[in-house]
Amino acid sequence: MRLVLAVILVFSCVHLIHANDKERNDALAKMLTGSKFVGVFTIDGQEGIPAKEEYTIKSVKKLTKSDTWIFQARIKYGKQDVTLPVPVPIKWAGKTPVIEMDNLKIPLLGTFSAHIVIDDGKYAGTWKHGEAGGHMFGTITKIKETK
Repeated sequence: MRLVLAVILVFSCVHLIHANDKERNDALAKMLTGSKFVGVFTIDGQEGIPAKEEYTIKSVKKLTKSDTWIFQARIKYGKQDVTLPVPVPIKWAGKTPVIEMDNLKIPLLGTFSAHIVIDDGKYAGTWKHGEAGGHMFGTITKIKETK
């Protein structure tokens, strides 16, 4: 009898974990879809005012069996301004999503690494592109619908 109760308890906990994962993943997708990351970035070793950056996230969808999310994103980086699907690995640190890109090749832009915390309408983290790297931070807001 104890074994049966233990098995039921384990399966109940596993079900709750998966339900909570789905809820938080759905909430993250809803929050990020139709949003804009607007902020600045620094470059290690360079003084002065940080450079502006902007990412418009048209849609976000989590792949079923991995930590990869597909961001349909407009990226303004330097002289580039492109819209493309970007596979973005997101891990969870408790209830906080963290983007964990390690040497991710983004078409037309190059290879990037970034570790970015998303928290309460803000983002902050580190980035690297080739030999250059630095910090990045800003706000996340919903895009206003235009008719």
